[in-house]
Amino acid sequence: MSRMTIIERQSGSVTILDLAGKLTSAECGGALHGAVRTAIDQGKKRLLLNLAAVSHIDSSGIGELVSSYTTTVQSGGHFKLLNVTGMIHDVLSRTRMLAVFQTYSDERRAVESY
Repeated sequence: MSRMTIIERQSGSVTILDLAGKLTSAECGGALHGAVRTAIDQGKKRLLLNLAAVSHIDSSGIGELVSSYTTTVQSGGHFKLLNVTGMIHDVLSRTRMLAVFQTYSDERRAVESY
């Protein structure tokens, strides 16, 4: 997989962004924050990022998550993470970012949490 892909879908009033690929500076290049900004500009304030198909994250990827979170919250929205597994969980834990994000392993429960 060369570039990160982001597919947007709706589950009720929740906008789910399915990410696939590497959440790194080389692969993402600000695409995540751009997708979040677009959703916010369209009035979509309940965002859920599905990280199930993200194979790697680096410090730039963490920065993208934090920037996206901040943009969403400052716009009066809610930003949560779905399927934070394996290496991504470890990185978020080491950087103490798990304390910042609400995370879920079940999509139905995540959607209901809004």
